[in-house]
Amino acid sequence: MVMRRLKSVVRLNEIRTPIVIVNFKTYAEGTGKKAVDLAKSAAKVSSETGVCFAVAPQSVDVYAVANSVDIPVFAQHIDPITPGSHTGHVLPEAVKEAGAVGTLINHSERRLRLADIDAAVTRAREVGLVSVVCTNNTSVSASAAALAPNMIAVEPPELIGTGIPVSKAQPEVVTNTVDSVKRINRNVIVLCGAGITSGEDVAAALKLGTQGVLVASGIVKAKDPYKVMLEFAEATNKR
Repeated sequence: MVMRRLKSVVRLNEIRTPIVIVNFKTYAEGTGKKAVDLAKSAAKVSSETGVCFAVAPQSVDVYAVANSVDIPVFAQHIDPITPGSHTGHVLPEAVKEAGAVGTLINHSERRLRLADIDAAVTRAREVGLVSVVCTNNTSVSASAAALAPNMIAVEPPELIGTGIPVSKAQPEVVTNTVDSVKRINRNVIVLCGAGITSGEDVAAALKLGTQGVLVASGIVKAKDPYKVMLEFAEATNKR
């Protein structure tokens, strides 16, 4: 079977900060056709405001989403494998071929051992995928920085999905992470997530030194995702 040519190819240098990465997780609101519709809303906000939005749909939706929008598309996970006998795993080359320009690694809902994080970051680099390593605290963030991913997103797992933003509940986690990561590798972009639901939360995260946010339910499960994303974009433009 011959795959259709992707509508557009987003170059890595088109990923700019501040960035809002929307993780669709496995929410029904971000699955299949709804994933495409949600990505189109993100693309519309990005076009209207000039703020960089990226989306992370499920692997099975990467191709459809990437073929429908001109914003960066990330996979939610890759396995540190090469082509071969690895039934059920997520091959980095496969998500790249499907149109992804980056991938999340070690999300709190898909944790890896340190050695596997290292291998996944290496494989992402080999195939040309932007790596976003998710971490849960400052010390893990520092360890991840030594692996030289493109981005680190710190998300205390106890705050994920609570609506309580880490930038307010645990601001020291954010500032300490930024400081620790930059001491180890100044080229690593630091994001924060967990409980981000409003433009105020985004503005607070940026003031603490991050270069963007990783958000999920705050947008995907919102009554009006477009309106929330527009609020996020306005907050980044006011920084």
